[in-house]
Amino acid sequence: MANKEFDVVVIGAGPGGYIAAIRAAQLGFSVACVEKWINPAKKMVLGGTCLNVGCIPSKALLASSEEFEKVGHHLADHGITTSDVKIDIAKMLERKQKIVDKMTGGIEYLFKKNKITWLKGEGTFVAKSDGGYQIDVKPVQEADKPETVTAKNVIIATGSKARHLPGMPVDNKLISDNEGALSFDTVPKKLGVIGAGVIGLELGSVWRRLGSEVTVLEAMPEFLAAADAGVAKEAIKQFGKQGLNINVGVKVGEVKAGKNNVTVNYTDKDGKEQVLDVDRLIVSVGRVPNTDNLGLGNIGLATDERGFIPVDDHCRTKLPNVYAIGDVVRGPMLAHKAEDEGVLVAEVIAGQKPHIDYNCIPWVIYTSPEIAWVGKTEQQLKAEGREFKPGQFPFAANGRALGMGSSDGFVKVLADAKTDEILGVHVIGLNASDLIAEAVVAMEFKAASEDIGRICHPHPSLSEVMREAALDVEKRALNK
Repeated sequence: MANKEFDVVVIGAGPGGYIAAIRAAQLGFSVACVEKWINPAKKMVLGGTCLNVGCIPSKALLASSEEFEKVGHHLADHGITTSDVKIDIAKMLERKQKIVDKMTGGIEYLFKKNKITWLKGEGTFVAKSDGGYQIDVKPVQEADKPETVTAKNVIIATGSKARHLPGMPVDNKLISDNEGALSFDTVPKKLGVIGAGVIGLELGSVWRRLGSEVTVLEAMPEFLAAADAGVAKEAIKQFGKQGLNINVGVKVGEVKAGKNNVTVNYTDKDGKEQVLDVDRLIVSVGRVPNTDNLGLGNIGLATDERGFIPVDDHCRTKLPNVYAIGDVVRGPMLAHKAEDEGVLVAEVIAGQKPHIDYNCIPWVIYTSPEIAWVGKTEQQLKAEGREFKPGQFPFAANGRALGMGSSDGFVKVLADAKTDEILGVHVIGLNASDLIAEAVVAMEFKAASEDIGRICHPHPSLSEVMREAALDVEKRALNK
């Protein structure tokens, strides 16, 4: 039987991969996508890390834990009395899985709708051939058979996996990475988190709301160094008030797993030896690209020293018709960045001229308050020597935020001192993940802060804080 041939084969069906496959199919190409993910029910599914053990399930748990905290601590402010509030962890996890199943099933429907062939298994490059590139698909379930396909164009979208540290064996029971931390069957009385990045803060917040005493250990001397310094300062203040115990500048030493506990020895920022004894430990120290089992050497492609595949601005590798997107290439490991790159590559293959402005890709941390930003921070602009004017407005002066009982935080707009072009926008507060989209649109169109200031925003709404911060660049905020 002859090998199947496709115009485009995508390896990986996470947000970057499945979006790339759909866009390529929309453009008229014959498309296949290789994916090997098996869910807890032993069913093969699409969606990759993001949909199965990342973005989607973590946001489901964040929502559940936030509702629990509201009932226990905030409904009284509204005159609503409750008593004997309990959390059913099994029910919460069941809800999370139903959402995941709905989303992954939705991608399977989209594949059928767009006539995309799902090659079930693990994809590995075999060789370059006259027709393109040969890819072996090794089955991961007994019912499937191995096959080799030929692709005129290949898009590598294999994503990333949690970075594990030596001396901290992850069993996803006592010591967990992000995957295990999404499935605790009970609420740990004491929880340790190594790493105060996005994942560590979000998962720490989930279990803190549900009753855990959470201690976060971060090696970096500064908290949220990638965020604007003003936002980071406000964030650590708010998290501290909530009960998250965050320690920065620590050096983690020996980690011992007992029968029902984990002991972490570390040196604090003052050089003092400390011991943290917890019921469970989450290791959240970044992610590494999934590029080690692709057979890249068989086609003459190599990764850099960190395992990333070098690409140009249009995600082209050094080989003709081989592209790489998402977490396996340079840039932030964000699902929406991978999606944009997937669309870009499909359109490049079609001969179009797409473009991504990486400065306009937003970042979001789904804690409470949420944190979101796009563009440059104050510290980046100062390091560049670029003159700018800041504008800032608090949610505490916004009627909608007060009515919703979430008035912590602010919006900050940074604009060029001479041209008024918006250089960065930083939000810490309720619904920051949605509010930041206005800033992204403005920056994509090279808008000035005055442009946002002159646009009519609905009243009362949280979006008014964005407008007031933009007006404050010229010190003409109307409610400050």
